[in-house]
Amino acid sequence: MTAAPISHDVAKHRPILALPDQLISQIAAGEVVERPSAVVKELLENALDSGATNITVRLEQGGIKRIVISDNGRGIEVDQLPLALARHATSKIASLSDLENVTTMGFRGEALASIASVSQLTLTSRTADAAHAWEISSNLEISPSSGAIGTTVDVQNLYINTPARRKFLKSEPTEFAHCAEIVRRIALARPDISFSLSHNGKTVDHWNSGDIAKRCAHILGDNFAQAQLSIDESAGSLRLHGFIGLPTASKARADAQYFYVNGRFVRDKLLTHAMRAAYQDVLHGDRYPSYVLALDLEPALVDVNVHPSKTDVRFRDSRAVHQFVFHAVQRALAQTSATSVDAIPPPQPHPSNAMPWLRQAQQTSFPTQHSYQNPPYIGVEQSTANYGALYADEKAATTLPTSLTELTQSGQTATAKQDEHPLGFALAQLHGIFVLAQNSKGLVLVDMHAAHERILYEQLKNAFADQDAQHGAGKELSIPIQTLLIPYTFSADLLEVATAQENQQTLFSLGFDITVLSPTMLAVRAIPALLKNADIQALAQDVLRDIREFGGSRSLIEHRNELLGTLACHTAVRANRILSIMEMNALLRQMEITERSDQCNHGRPTWVQLNRADLDKLFLRGQ
Repeated sequence: MTAAPISHDVAKHRPILALPDQLISQIAAGEVVERPSAVVKELLENALDSGATNITVRLEQGGIKRIVISDNGRGIEVDQLPLALARHATSKIASLSDLENVTTMGFRGEALASIASVSQLTLTSRTADAAHAWEISSNLEISPSSGAIGTTVDVQNLYINTPARRKFLKSEPTEFAHCAEIVRRIALARPDISFSLSHNGKTVDHWNSGDIAKRCAHILGDNFAQAQLSIDESAGSLRLHGFIGLPTASKARADAQYFYVNGRFVRDKLLTHAMRAAYQDVLHGDRYPSYVLALDLEPALVDVNVHPSKTDVRFRDSRAVHQFVFHAVQRALAQTSATSVDAIPPPQPHPSNAMPWLRQAQQTSFPTQHSYQNPPYIGVEQSTANYGALYADEKAATTLPTSLTELTQSGQTATAKQDEHPLGFALAQLHGIFVLAQNSKGLVLVDMHAAHERILYEQLKNAFADQDAQHGAGKELSIPIQTLLIPYTFSADLLEVATAQENQQTLFSLGFDITVLSPTMLAVRAIPALLKNADIQALAQDVLRDIREFGGSRSLIEHRNELLGTLACHTAVRANRILSIMEMNALLRQMEITERSDQCNHGRPTWVQLNRADLDKLFLRGQ
């Protein structure tokens, strides 16, 4: 049976009428009040704007039955209470200039009116100079009440007036989980405020006011607290501060990522892309980084009035923000080396001319046959001055002391040397895969292939970076190109064509020659030589998209680094390769001066530390 077509005749003959206020509020509530967690968010933001230092959240049945949020803020004057529940009435902005320089969490004047239209709402408030509190309900009736200084909003029976909307809500545990996540987000942004969360009469969480480090540890757990890096960088009016998790603290889901812009939690694809790009080299598989970061900038440089939920923002200079965040996080992650000691100089890139990276990569390996006379050779020639005194020659290094005095002296010498080098000195090789070393803390285990792979990869990237720096932008092509014998043509949309047409110089500097053949057709005539085997159309479209969104191409760098990583992986020392003590020590020294040496190119750890206390526990020593 065929369904009858929907008739539009009725709509054609109806006159245009102004909607009643109640219906207008319920329509607006569809955008603002999506679920109980949206109510919690809006009311918490109002509490923050009131200057509160203590906020309590009480929920029943996941917030579906009841939401009560109390604060000790400045309160609302009794004559202002009706306006508090009126649509588009707010104390936070009064002009377009105020809207363009928003410094408060709320500003739209819609939340309370929308919530009141779809629930039974009661607002109780008292100011410091009032003799008692006053109460107003959804029907705008005002009456005296009892209560401390501050405001309490009691929301009961959400969607009581719109039962169809209520059917779309999930189970009580699911709705409570969403509400609890909102509270956590806001609590992370404001560690100076005490928060308390209870559900069905039981306290679930309580956070006293304190510093951001303690709040992060409380909410994200000890694993994050023990594996995090602190960031605090500024550039002009931009400041990025907070904590990023080490790659070892990565998660299978992106549920520990908190980014704030001027104190407001946001989900912005530009910032997400910058974070993903910064972590690219150090994450294993499909893992996600953890972070709590705050970006502060002048309010006029960001538009927070993009969506009623206020989680979307738009930056005036998106490219500058993207590059600032990317480089700040990348610099912090670069310190995840085996030492992170500022006094140790970073590895110097090799001289780069005539594509030297390929030749060097082919040469960067261990000798095919072990020789005690040859110096260790890992990546670049190594001086043995750092450990030559301890390992003057292979025989002396492996000969056991014959007396207690000799044993004590050699132990003191080794301990002094270990203090100079965090990874200590090699003892042996295990199963042709791991290097065992002793440092002042205890035992170090190194995955020799993973460690060597990171060393080679960083050297290859440094060689390219040095090559780019030597040529410079706009002077000479810094990336060798591969001219295609037959241009590759493909259909393109209007945005791709416009991007290619307007960014010819940028494309050329990236090693691309992409010309416009027609309003719907592009031709690729040249690509970077290193990527000659890539999918040309997909690569070109990725680069054009990146240029359009970020002003440059992270995609090109990611493609290039992926190939360099593959080259490093195939060139690095393989399992069952027998190394001498000198070669193992050379590997340790190179790890100590290589950025990101805590992980290989695929994000796996390259070394682990077993402290003496850990070893004592294994043998029940001291028990």
